[in-house]
Amino acid sequence: MQIGWCTLNCRFNQEEGVGDTPDSYAYDGNRVRKWNVTTTNYGKSWAAGDIVSCLIDLDEGTIAFCLNGVSLGTAFDNITKGAGMAYFPAISLSFKESVAFNFGSRPLRYPVEGYRPLQDPPSVDLLKAHKLLGYLKNVIHIGIDMLEGKLVEKDTSTWQLQGEPTVLITLAHIFNRFAPLMCKVYLVEDVLMNFLLSILEQGGAVEAHPLIQQLLDLMWLLMEDYEVHECLKQLLMSLLRAYRFSPIIPDLGLQIHYLRLTIAVLKHEKSRKYLLNNVLFDVLRSVVFFYIKSPLRVEEAGLQELIPTTWWPNRFTKEGKESKEVKEESAEERLRRRAYDRGCQRLKKRIEVVEELQVQILKLLLNNKDRGGGEASRYIFLNKFRKFLQENASNRGNLTVLCPPEYMVCFLHRLISTLRCYWDGHKAKAPAALSSEEAYIPPQLFYNGKVDYFDLQRLGGLLSHLKKTLKDDLALKANILIDPAELQAVTMDDLDEDEESATSTAQRPVAALAIGPLPPSWLSSPTLGRANRFLSTAAVSLMNPRRPLGTLEKMKARTLSVEQRTEDDIEGSHGNEGLLLGRPPEEPEQSITENSLLEILDGIVMMYNLSVHQQLGKMVGVSDDVNEYALALKDTEEKISRCPKRRRDIYEELVKSQKVFSEKLNHLSRRLAWINVTIYSKEKMQDVYWLLRVCIRTIEHGDRTGSLFAFMPEFYLSVAMNSYSALKNYFSPVHSMEELPGEEGAHA
Repeated sequence: MQIGWCTLNCRFNQEEGVGDTPDSYAYDGNRVRKWNVTTTNYGKSWAAGDIVSCLIDLDEGTIAFCLNGVSLGTAFDNITKGAGMAYFPAISLSFKESVAFNFGSRPLRYPVEGYRPLQDPPSVDLLKAHKLLGYLKNVIHIGIDMLEGKLVEKDTSTWQLQGEPTVLITLAHIFNRFAPLMCKVYLVEDVLMNFLLSILEQGGAVEAHPLIQQLLDLMWLLMEDYEVHECLKQLLMSLLRAYRFSPIIPDLGLQIHYLRLTIAVLKHEKSRKYLLNNVLFDVLRSVVFFYIKSPLRVEEAGLQELIPTTWWPNRFTKEGKESKEVKEESAEERLRRRAYDRGCQRLKKRIEVVEELQVQILKLLLNNKDRGGGEASRYIFLNKFRKFLQENASNRGNLTVLCPPEYMVCFLHRLISTLRCYWDGHKAKAPAALSSEEAYIPPQLFYNGKVDYFDLQRLGGLLSHLKKTLKDDLALKANILIDPAELQAVTMDDLDEDEESATSTAQRPVAALAIGPLPPSWLSSPTLGRANRFLSTAAVSLMNPRRPLGTLEKMKARTLSVEQRTEDDIEGSHGNEGLLLGRPPEEPEQSITENSLLEILDGIVMMYNLSVHQQLGKMVGVSDDVNEYALALKDTEEKISRCPKRRRDIYEELVKSQKVFSEKLNHLSRRLAWINVTIYSKEKMQDVYWLLRVCIRTIEHGDRTGSLFAFMPEFYLSVAMNSYSALKNYFSPVHSMEELPGEEGAHA
């Protein structure tokens, strides 16, 4: 990525971009260089989430850049200027790179004295908004003593709208002029957001500041609906940008500040439901709120203060292989390791504060008791969440739609924490239900059409093919009749699949097949062969004797789109089992949990399959880098000890290398501490282990249904195998599988 300035004379193409032509000037933070036909070293390395300020002075003829508000110095001087010369912002991007511009439509995060944005701030509207806000503060701060007939000061934190006519009329006049201004992004961010943040600056829990709830009530009362909608949308967008682009400081104070206000806004039921329905998944990439970015520059993140002593394990031989010998630590190594561990614990405590706030946001979004004024939040979230999964499952090549894997990892862990909290909360109220430790997905979710799995592969092939092939089994075992409209003539896809299934079954080695009778061609997924080698259970049994059916009435089932579903379709009512429609005779009648939680759990399994496992493997690379540099440092130190005294030149070069390796290791060990806390902590390992057990139990229950097992999505087997692989390979040596409860069950 090269960013800077150019004139209209510049002609760019696939090979030449900003900085490659005479009248264009650019800074590249990836390569840490500046460009104007030729290139030289300049500036600092940038990272995702950094803010670059591009400054041009047409009086002095200079161009400079700032990174997160810190000047990088003058990059170019004596640039061409004069009559007829005009410069424009310009950028050259590589594949997968993206950037957000702010030319002045929003307040600049890092304004620079002496420079103006390309777009002037709305000064007149700003003055009006601040004055009107001042009037609003006065009304909140001052009350009317009806007995004395005079104005008195009040504690603003406990202010409530109590219907006093004089106050209401005054507020209505203020909002008549204030409301139109709150539809403009600049004013929302500079005036409203800062005012709301100042309320929370007094400290204490978010619940201790009911004034924000009162103000939101006022907005819905005194503003037009379209004004409230636009204001809330701009407020959430401003909060998300502020959270995403905040620099990482030791106490994560900025991130905490913005998350607290997000919680305060979402606590307001009417606002929460509007934002869920129209903004959080439709306009914003709201999963950003659940992401904790990893600092590439440990100095600016304050990790040197948090972790003053660095340490790294020496577990490898000179050949780079893991040593099987357990070496005894020296006293110095033990002290360093303990000091490093204490620093990691300090870091963990600070990150846990952010994670807990993120879980609080999800708890609000998963509230299923707020039915005042329409559908409960949880059911709005469910439908939006399913669409989110569909976008990521169906657009795997479209990078503009996909959720970045690093965001998905954090979202998954917060969602697991929230889900288990609600799950066990339900268990406390309904003792007959299962605890989250026993969680699984019942098999009927995979064939009753209540949950949309898009076009994802099933164990037996495509869903359309299975509905035709197994319609009699569905009627006999699950009392489900497929809607005739969905039973169309066999498509070319079905024919191709039949042919491919027969071929793959014939070619598959005997060792990869299930023990026992050869499965029919519809159960031909290549994943199944791997699953047989992985699971400890016996082969998938397709010959289970069918139990005689009772007098249950057969139900016609059809696949429901996300938009068509209601709360009754999910939770069920008046004899309707909702998501649990079509329980097979092999499935126990015991209550599991709330049906909506089952669908969220199903979505979590899908999330892991989409990109979480891939990201867990990718982040191991930092640990590998530490091992490589540790080996290089150890080798260099040994060479120094053997270097002849007469070869001073070699000795000095070796000392230089030793210093470089030590500095790099200090940097990487601190960065690794951050990654271990946010991605590979013991709690995160237990989440993955819990997910593994969920998948195994789900597979076991599906296996008992015989032929209906074919409806299970293939990703359940993939997640079972991949999560086991992650536990075994990715979390070591920070945490071992031996630390997990019932670890022997995972090995089975």
